[in-house]
Amino acid sequence: EVHLVESGGGSVQSGGSLKLSCAASETTYCMAWFRQSPGKEREAVASVSRSLMTTHAESVKGRFTISRDNAKKIIYLKMNSLIPEDTAMYYCAAGGSAYTSGANVYCSSDGSSYTDWGQGTQVTVSS
Repeated sequence: EVHLVESGGGSVQSGGSLKLSCAASETTYCMAWFRQSPGKEREAVASVSRSLMTTHAESVKGRFTISRDNAKKIIYLKMNSLIPEDTAMYYCAAGGSAYTSGANVYCSSDGSSYTDWGQGTQVTVSS
């Protein structure tokens, strides 16, 4: 079992920035960030493979960037140009499945494929 601890959440105004961190007891090939707002389904935000191939949801492309430091066992989510619609609990996840596209291997955005989850960190964006 992978133990995950998120940090870096908080309250910011629209247009602001935050950087989330996820410290892992060990890293798996696929790591990802998901988010969930009250009354909404969980949605994938971004994923990153051990070989640093990334995916980002269309709603955050150009604003959010996922990264990982394999040596430190930390996953990051840099969030810029935040909008109120980004308000949610953000969760780090590990153990997801991977798929091949062309010559590259990417990580799944399907939350059901991830086996380990953190407790979450709240992000609140006010207008």
